[in-house]
Amino acid sequence: MKILFLTNIPSPYRVHFFNELGKHCELTVLFEKERSRERNKEWKGDEFRRFNGVFLKGPSTSTDMAICPGVLRYVKDRSFDRIICSDFTTPTGMLAVSYMKRHRIPYYLESDGGFAGSSKGIKARIKRWIIAGAKGYFSTADEHDRYYLTYGADPARIHRYPFTSLFASDVADAPVTPEGKAALREMLNIKEKRIVLAVGQFIPRKGFDVLLDAARGLPRDIGFYFVGGTPTEEYTAFVEKHALTNVHFVGFCAKDALQRYYRAADLFVLPTREDIWGLVVNEAMAAALPVVTTTRCIAGLELVREGENGFLVPPADSTALGDAITRAFASPAQLAGMSHAALETIRSYTIECMVKRHLELLDPSGSAVPVSQS
Repeated sequence: MKILFLTNIPSPYRVHFFNELGKHCELTVLFEKERSRERNKEWKGDEFRRFNGVFLKGPSTSTDMAICPGVLRYVKDRSFDRIICSDFTTPTGMLAVSYMKRHRIPYYLESDGGFAGSSKGIKARIKRWIIAGAKGYFSTADEHDRYYLTYGADPARIHRYPFTSLFASDVADAPVTPEGKAALREMLNIKEKRIVLAVGQFIPRKGFDVLLDAARGLPRDIGFYFVGGTPTEEYTAFVEKHALTNVHFVGFCAKDALQRYYRAADLFVLPTREDIWGLVVNEAMAAALPVVTTTRCIAGLELVREGENGFLVPPADSTALGDAITRAFASPAQLAGMSHAALETIRSYTIECMVKRHLELLDPSGSAVPVSQS
């Protein structure tokens, strides 16, 4: 089976998925750009080992998009058995989909997630033109289903898949023991009794200002560790103004170092104002961390079970966020139970399962077989 996949940039989790999918089919992936300007230079994917990766050429339109007319040369190629477009909201993706619609070339749409907006107006009409009429839709969540349906998708053609950045080997066998956490904290020079971890960039959308405001009203034996980016002056000034000695800005960490923070922590918090998925939720649960996030995080809406493996709060509400953190730390027994529940929730969210689901939908006959690895 020959598959053509259209996307914008070679993000690490997508490259891992493509390499795994490429074991079972002849896969060509078209990229609009080599990387996003928003990402740390260390944020890069593996080599293209099991698929043919092609960087299209064209003028940049944003941090991770470009206009690449060369995409038409590939979608015109009738030798592909399946075409999947995951960049259908970019100029290149819209160009490709428009051509395929006009020439009745079957295609699938896929994305990490999506919140439905208005079903009226010029933007809605454009989305409906692009989205309606696909052969199938790969959806990550109930909320994602609603996005597709709002813009004309046939509900019978919407199919769920487990969206993730994790291999099965990345999911812990069991939560870290108290002794193990103590050893990790000594290694990382962590002094506080209870640890909250947040991972991501210091941009307004991530809501780290909301978490800092919540931290202001919580006990100082709770350490707040921010990993992944460099805080701007407004964040550091807030910490200094309120003497938050239990707040620590760690900066960017490579995967192994980041894993140590996941394993050393007690609770993961993603206070996002909006994330169309939020892969850090998967990563946290794979380390057996309960998760507190917002109702504008699709990973949270799909994976967090209230009081069982975490809590959901409204975005930009520091009081509700502080209350949820307090509830998570109500008792060691409760926290341990939530830790086990988080781990069980995420076990099926692996790249191997993600590939298996794609193959089930793209090749219902089951005729796809591993391609030569030579």
